[in-house]
Amino acid sequence: MSEPVFEPMDPEQLAIGLDQLPPPSSVLVIFGGVGDLARRKLLPALYNLAHEGNLPERFRLIGVSHTDLGEDAFREQLAEAVRRFSRRTPDPEVLGALVAGAHYVHGGFEDGTTYTALCARIEQLEEEVGQPLARVHYLSTAPRFFGPIVEQLGEHGLARTEHAPTRVVIEKPFGTTQDEAHELNRRIREVLDEEQIFRIDHYLGKETVQNLLALRFANGLFEPLWNRTHVASVQITSAEAVGLEGRAGYYDGSGALRDLVQNHLLQVLAILAMEPPTAFAADDIRTEKVKVLRAVEPIPRDRMAEHAVRGRYGAGSIGGEVVPAYRDEPGVPETSRTETFAALRLHVDTWRWAGVPFYIRTGKRLSRKLTEVAVTLQPVPHLAFEGAGAVQPNQIIFTLQPDEHVAIKLAAKVPGSGMHLRPVTMDFSYGTAFLSTSPEAYERLITDALRGEALLFTRADEVEAQWSVIQPILDAWGTDHATPDEYASGSDGPRSQARILRPGDAWRAI
Repeated sequence: MSEPVFEPMDPEQLAIGLDQLPPPSSVLVIFGGVGDLARRKLLPALYNLAHEGNLPERFRLIGVSHTDLGEDAFREQLAEAVRRFSRRTPDPEVLGALVAGAHYVHGGFEDGTTYTALCARIEQLEEEVGQPLARVHYLSTAPRFFGPIVEQLGEHGLARTEHAPTRVVIEKPFGTTQDEAHELNRRIREVLDEEQIFRIDHYLGKETVQNLLALRFANGLFEPLWNRTHVASVQITSAEAVGLEGRAGYYDGSGALRDLVQNHLLQVLAILAMEPPTAFAADDIRTEKVKVLRAVEPIPRDRMAEHAVRGRYGAGSIGGEVVPAYRDEPGVPETSRTETFAALRLHVDTWRWAGVPFYIRTGKRLSRKLTEVAVTLQPVPHLAFEGAGAVQPNQIIFTLQPDEHVAIKLAAKVPGSGMHLRPVTMDFSYGTAFLSTSPEAYERLITDALRGEALLFTRADEVEAQWSVIQPILDAWGTDHATPDEYASGSDGPRSQARILRPGDAWRAI
């Protein structure tokens, strides 16, 4: 019998395998561990990571909150959150192991005794597992606590240790104005190094957003077209059918511009418009994104109406259900002038994108849930087919929600004896191509935070560059006492959004 022949492993396959290795032994501390975000997103994400074997073998969870709970009650809430919000039916054995490793510290976020108790609990857990634990502090709290929590971590020796890495994940919103964001950056960087700070934007955890990088920089088909010579316009849309969902207290102080445009949608714009990085590494990619954001032309105050529209939903019907106007929602003040819809025309003043409009819009109570990017190419310079009918410019469409797919719209001949053209679509669906469900964004982001991989998190200068784009609009709207333009719930937004379009451009139907 001949000796078996062992083929050497493909280095790329080896790299893929290493990428799936779980993070190092860790303790994840969730400040706000019984809050809405933790229940709906973070705890279910931890379960799904455990189910797939992507948590460290030695992993411990600590919830910290001012809610007066015992450890058993916290574990019961964890299990209930997983049963209710997990994307898969939980396996009792996996869930039981996750629950058994969960602990709870009761106390106020500005109370020093909370951090003394937290420090003691972490040391106790390290003794139990017999080794140091990497520490990730996740700030899932109201934004006013971000600075105090980081400062308390520093005062109680929890911001860094010699024997294990320490990281701090900070949720959005990162400030409500440019000045607030700058001040918050200053406060936390007095305690932490930039490499320890993970400012989260869950849009960056979505597979389709990450795939924008792959499609742009790994395919010769797209990159030659990705410039002002071939691209006529770019549209970024994030539409929601839902209303406030009981969040009037937060949303009325935020509005559509702060809630989605300042963070999520400007991140998408930066990825679409950035130059190729020298390496697929966190700082290389974030540096290129910062260049794009700094190149976005500020909208002059006297031309604001040509570039920005705000709206607010009125009463209407969605899916056959009659819904109230924004002003009639519980918790909304009668004097509110908060926008539930925002549309912008931005320009990126670089060699690649000079003259190309980037249209951004987002709103609540629109006709359906949809998040997409549509890149419209320049029309052909000459159409040789007489009588073939109107030919629409080609479009490349990236759909992020509710289904993840990429489509290319082309003109093709209709079967028959005549030369008649009509648009057709080539469609690539993630679910069909990979026969798997994409993980939730928070699953990827939590894993990266545990590993110390900062690629999908924002840097200090990046956050402040985003605010520099939005702050002039907020300032103008803040001094304009006009109410937002009303649109009917279930529609595609206010009619006034058309005024920011260049001649010949049109919003895509939602």
